Amino acid sequence: MALKSGLVSSLSATRLFYNRALPAVVPIPVMHFVIKLFPEIIIKSPPVRKRFIKQLRSNLQRLIRDRGHSAEVRSQWDKLEVLVADSDTVCIELVKRLLASTPGIANFSEVNEHPLGSFDQIADLLWPDYGEAISHKTFCVRVKRSGKHDFKSVEAEREIGGRLLQRAASATVKLNDPDVKISLEIRGQQLYILEQTTPGLGGFPLGTQEAVMSLISGGFDSTVASYLTMKRGLRTHFCFFNLGGRAHELGVKEVAWYLWDKYGSSHRVKFITVPFEDVVAEILTKVDNSQMGVVLKRMMYRAGSEVARAWNVEAMVTGEAVAQVSSQTLPNLAVIDAATDVLTLRPLITMDKNDIINIARNIGTEDFAANMPEYCGVISVKPTTRAKPERIEREEANFDFDILRNAIDNRREENIDEMMDDLVDLPTVETFSSPQPGMTILDIRHPDEVMRKPLNVGAAEVTTSPFFSLQKNFKSLDPAGHYLLYCDKGVMSRLHAELLRDEGFENLGLYSPNH
Repeated sequence: MALKSGLVSSLSATRLFYNRALPAVVPIPVMHFVIKLFPEIIIKSPPVRKRFIKQLRSNLQRLIRDRGHSAEVRSQWDKLEVLVADSDTVCIELVKRLLASTPGIANFSEVNEHPLGSFDQIADLLWPDYGEAISHKTFCVRVKRSGKHDFKSVEAEREIGGRLLQRAASATVKLNDPDVKISLEIRGQQLYILEQTTPGLGGFPLGTQEAVMSLISGGFDSTVASYLTMKRGLRTHFCFFNLGGRAHELGVKEVAWYLWDKYGSSHRVKFITVPFEDVVAEILTKVDNSQMGVVLKRMMYRAGSEVARAWNVEAMVTGEAVAQVSSQTLPNLAVIDAATDVLTLRPLITMDKNDIINIARNIGTEDFAANMPEYCGVISVKPTTRAKPERIEREEANFDFDILRNAIDNRREENIDEMMDDLVDLPTVETFSSPQPGMTILDIRHPDEVMRKPLNVGAAEVTTSPFFSLQKNFKSLDPAGHYLLYCDKGVMSRLHAELLRDEGFENLGLYSPNH
């Protein structure tokens, strides 16, 4: 059956992908991504659904633009589309990564767009990609159609599938649960072939819900809790209580930045560091051993509440789970909550530790947490599991609250996208713009970055040692060797070089190709 055909043309795409006017007859090949919204968005009332879709579209536009690329994002009532110039392979890969890690997306499909031709022409288009795949297999063709045509969707499925069946060796049509499903959409006079479908995060678009303040320590629990609030559309700021370790502060900043960059960078957030060393010292000298853990948590909640109010944030987030440690029994949590009237969210409250670790593994924070330096600060010999409000009040009566006040007043607040560049000045470490004979380059980037963008330095020796395990791994390297630390921007490599120098290692420098 003959169908109307035509050339792919889009004036909006022309303006988007090119800075100069092109003749209208020149087609612009584009890669389409069709985004299916998280089902909970679809069932919202029309005004709410419209607001959520608008927010998700804005988030995607900002994420792509802020990374130096261009794409067109279109919205419909139940889905979005992203159009990228077919020749911009770097942007195409970027969009794939963003769609897989942006809250609000159920799944997305890569789509090839073609002018709508005859059923024979459609079968010809499908055969190079699907001919071998359906041979000796069961398959079906599914068509969604909108617009005016002289055929129905079921008829298109039958005609296209029949033509493929005639060509394929030993193929069988099976409408339910086939080995291969070929998905097509026909809109007007355009044909869309849906290729690979990739799951998204689900959840709600970031910015559709209120902001929260995550009390982050860098371990498994607080990082997973932060991820879950971001996934639910809550703009998540970070508050870290420094108990005395510079390496710990750096580690927490690294994992917070990772979470924000991968899952929440459509919105700027704050990272607040509260110096808690003196608070811990006061607890150690003034509070009974068995009550220390609960009192420390209450002090953190008081400080976190003030920080949250200062930024008009109405809730704090913690990684607590019932009975995971002594301070997290229900009686203790009730006493801890009583220290503040700010709402506390606990996304992990009923989760098993193994489930939390599995999520950490899936979102990329497991290695951070496993290698995070520990600065417990307060360790009770026989901690209470049933704290009494009156007993805690007596212990806190001995506490000098001016020390807590000083800690809150001396907090450091930074934009998370700038905090790595704003750390204190570092001592000079020799920097090389090219590989040096006899020196091994240590690529300290996250494994995802190493896989995505391998370091090409010719014949020079390169060893991968992710920054979150570098402090431990460096000590096992040959002490007679010389090493150059490398990361993309040079910030992480300089920071870790400083820490290693503080531990007495002098046999290192920095590798910076753009230096």
